[in-house]
Amino acid sequence: VLDKVKEELAEFEEVALAADPRAAERSPHAPPPERLTEEFGDLMFVMANVARHLKIDPEAATRAANEKFTRRFRFIEQRLAGQGKTPAQSNLAEMDCLWNEAKAQEKAGG
Repeated sequence: VLDKVKEELAEFEEVALAADPRAAERSPHAPPPERLTEEFGDLMFVMANVARHLKIDPEAATRAANEKFTRRFRFIEQRLAGQGKTPAQSNLAEMDCLWNEAKAQEKAGG
């Protein structure tokens, strides 16, 4: 099953890179949005299959991941607010550093 994940991820990555609007120069062979959606769906489907094999509830796992994201992003917002800033006034490098700090605190039990 994990080999299938790698296969589907490679297919998604190929289509996603060609479709990325942030690319310096958009590929003349950019796939239609439907193709990107299809490959994303295939990847999600195979991940649900992994969950089934490992007896993981994919909805519960997704909820937990969303909660973790929210908790860490709130940490970022609080730290930035302490500096008199908002996320919009920050940059990706600064927020990534704070994200890693929140992650380390969680792993340390704090």
